[in-house]
Amino acid sequence: MVLKQSPTKKEIDHLLTRGVSLVEKEADLRRLLVEGNKGEPLRVKLGVDPTHYDLTIGHAVVFRKLRQFQRLGHKTVVVIGDWTARLGDPSGRLEARKALTAEEVNANAATYLDQFFRIVDKDQTEVHRQTEWFDKFNLGDAIKLLGFKTVAQMLERDDFSKRYKSGIEISLSEFMYPLLQGYDSVALRSDVELGGTDQTFNLLVGRDLQPIFGQAAQQILTMNLIVGLDGVKKMGKSLDNYIAMTAPAKDMFGKLMSLPDQTMRSYFEALTEVENEELDEFDRKMSEGSLNPRDVKLRMAREIVTEFHNAAEAAEAQEAFIRQFSERKLPTDIPDYQLDSAKNIVEVIVEAGLAASNNKARELIKQGGVALFPKGASSDSERISDANYTLDVIDGAILKVGKRQYIRIKA
Repeated sequence: MVLKQSPTKKEIDHLLTRGVSLVEKEADLRRLLVEGNKGEPLRVKLGVDPTHYDLTIGHAVVFRKLRQFQRLGHKTVVVIGDWTARLGDPSGRLEARKALTAEEVNANAATYLDQFFRIVDKDQTEVHRQTEWFDKFNLGDAIKLLGFKTVAQMLERDDFSKRYKSGIEISLSEFMYPLLQGYDSVALRSDVELGGTDQTFNLLVGRDLQPIFGQAAQQILTMNLIVGLDGVKKMGKSLDNYIAMTAPAKDMFGKLMSLPDQTMRSYFEALTEVENEELDEFDRKMSEGSLNPRDVKLRMAREIVTEFHNAAEAAEAQEAFIRQFSERKLPTDIPDYQLDSAKNIVEVIVEAGLAASNNKARELIKQGGVALFPKGASSDSERISDANYTLDVIDGAILKVGKRQYIRIKA
């Protein structure tokens, strides 16, 4: 790997400010980006717990920042948290996270890395697993590691503090989590560690531990987390407000277009390379009323879908979206649903995969999000507002659930 000689101030500014929340000791990191670590590329670490087989575009925010470091010649060091995933990460949670088995972790890790390398250059990446060093730990090593932090220091962490004050239990194993993640930085001699803003405490623990083991303290860079489809809470699978990295282009485009207008700037900054000057111009024109926010959102969706697919698929997705929603036409690729006999509408919605549960289906009906086109695309829609509604076998009828989901009834 070749360290890029004399990166420009603009390149460094972009790296350290675009979508960035915090840079610990920014002056030191700027110097390292120019000089390297004794002339060698920096080792830029990311720790990941493979808690699910599917990643969201929220994960890609940090992945893209890793790619920016790589473009300046630095090395990515990714750590598969096959030990910490078995403890469960308490970051940003008011309850303990479900721990996973070793088998679940390994299965998730395989698909995780496949998606990770869609963005990050595999040739500039080292992949490690925590078992490389923690399988060699004994009880004495674990107790020694616990001795580096006090209970009072742990309770300075926001999520622990809230749970303690609310009387919500905190297991001792959860206190181990940031120490294990911090020790990863020691084991890998990390120069820089990246993470979301919810990982700040854990990253600082790694920075504190390294000098104890005779190493220079790592630099820390945290990224702003993008909100999910609700426009309020952090994107996450548990909240069902996410867009999967592997989502089809048309589905991804439609979900991006459903975002509230106020989220557009953060999505542009986190997931595209559109220059800040152009984004400022968008903001100015929208505020004065000379630019329709819908046109800006179309640009945002097209840029992001191109990132995860390609320009041709992004253009096709935009065309399909405009045809379906702006011209009020139904999509042409509606999947068929076999209906042998009349059935309750809630059962149909769940069986067709249009809602995750009966309660979710009932909520959609209550909110007016379910409609029937009894004669297919040529007919007007009829809103279904009763969860006890019985759907008859009407060959060719189209059921719409939410903003973008459709099925065609087949007798």
